[in-house]
This record gives sequence, C-alpha cells and structure tokens, in this order.
Amino acid sequence: MTELPPLRDVLEAHGLSADKRFGQHFLLDLNVTRKIARLAGPFEGNVVIEVGPGPGGLTRALLESDAAQVVVVEKDRRFIPLLEDLAAASGDRLAVVEGDALKVDETALLEGRVGHLVSNLPYNVGTPLLIKWLTGPWRPQSLTLMFQKEVADRVAARPGTAAYGRLTVISQAVCEARVVMDLPARAFTPPPKVASAVVRLDPRSDAPSSDTLKALEKVTAAAFGQRRKMLRSSLKSLGGATLCEAAGISPDARAETIDVAGFLRLAEATGT
Repeated sequence: MTELPPLRDVLEAHGLSADKRFGQHFLLDLNVTRKIARLAGPFEGNVVIEVGPGPGGLTRALLESDAAQVVVVEKDRRFIPLLEDLAAASGDRLAVVEGDALKVDETALLEGRVGHLVSNLPYNVGTPLLIKWLTGPWRPQSLTLMFQKEVADRVAARPGTAAYGRLTVISQAVCEARVVMDLPARAFTPPPKVASAVVRLDPRSDAPSSDTLKALEKVTAAAFGQRRKMLRSSLKSLGGATLCEAAGISPDARAETIDVAGFLRLAEATGT
C-alpha cells in the first residue's frame, strides 16, 4: 500500500471529485484513516466490510491492518475502476462490490462469515444504514462508523440530554456505543459544513430478541414522536398509562428521562 500514488493524484488523474448527490466527503489523509483503522481493530484475521469507500483512503488503511479480507460496497460507479486497481495491488485481499448498501444482503455477501464494519458513511444515508445494521438479520462483530457530529452524539447520548432519542435507545439496546474520535470539517475533501465523529459500537451479549427489538422500534417511535408529552399520552396507542405501569414506569414521565432498560421493559410489556 505504501508504494501506491497519493490519493489526490489518483483523483486528479481520473478527473474525479465528490458528488453532492451521494453525500460524499473524502478522507485523503492516510494518517487519519490509519488511526480510524486502529480504533476499529484488532480484526484478528476476520473480514471487514466498508461502505462508500470512494477513492479508497480508508480502504488502504484497512488493507494495512490484520484483516484477512476487506469487502467494499460502492454505489458510485465512477470509483469502481480505482477500487479495482487497489484490489489488484492488494493481492486478492480486497473484494469490490458495486451496489447500494441499503439493499445489500451482508449475510449473503460474506457467505456466512460475520465480519466487522468500518466506514466513513455518506452523510445522507448514515442513519438509515445504522438502523438497518442494528435491527436486521446480519449482526457484525463490531461497527466503527463516521457520522456527522450531531448524529454521533445522538448514538452515544445519555438520558436527560438534548441528544437522547430514538436512535440512542435502539443503538444502545443492541450495542455498547462510544465516540472514539472527533474530526473537524477541514479533515475532509471537500470540507462539509459540520464537524464529524467516529463512533464504535460493540454488540451487547444481552441484546434483545428480534421480537423485542421490533416492539422497541414501535415504542420509541411513539414516545419520541411526541417527546414533550407525558408517556401516558405519547404511548396512548400502545396502552398508555396501563403499559407504563406494567413496565414499572411512571405514566407522567417523558421519553427523554427513560433509560434504555426502561424502554426495553416497555417494549416487552407490549406483548408484541
């Protein structure tokens, strides 16, 4: 990887730049991408999936790691030739898949392997992708993901804070979540209008069942959809005060004051 030309030279040679339609902001500084790869590891010879690699800055760092193989999923076909060149230089350790990550079946893609997930996510699909991975059939060994700082703060928030919400509860019901790195806008090409942060999520051994998780999605959608109201009102369609009392929670409480364990009790009390 160290013998490859600089990423800026590669982009210039191919006449490529970021496309706003895909929410692209590239990380071209290999010192930064190597740090992200270190924070995401160790991979111990397992496979790593990267979504939205673009010109391959983070991909290069992942190929320098202890991952046995890196699988990249890229929707923008302009970058497929660049990634295929990188695959040729990797000695078959890089597999390139052209496709939409929101539609990709990771279980089929990895042929039964579990794998880790490491990505600088496109800003316009970061949250939907995270929800897909948290609630879908494929559960990675770990997720290390770059988001807008606002989204990262929501994932790792604590009860009673302004950032605490539905994304927080679903994320922390399934994983231990923490912000491991902050990045200013100037670290990207082109610079976005906001700062970014890397979140590491490690699956919990006591993660809820798929049925409880589905119920949790319904409960949090209702509770945070009317977060200023008391739960007796916001959860009225799911049982209101009766549901709250069954879960051992005050019907007069508001959503932002209920911790993840409390929301899991509410989900289980729905009986769905």
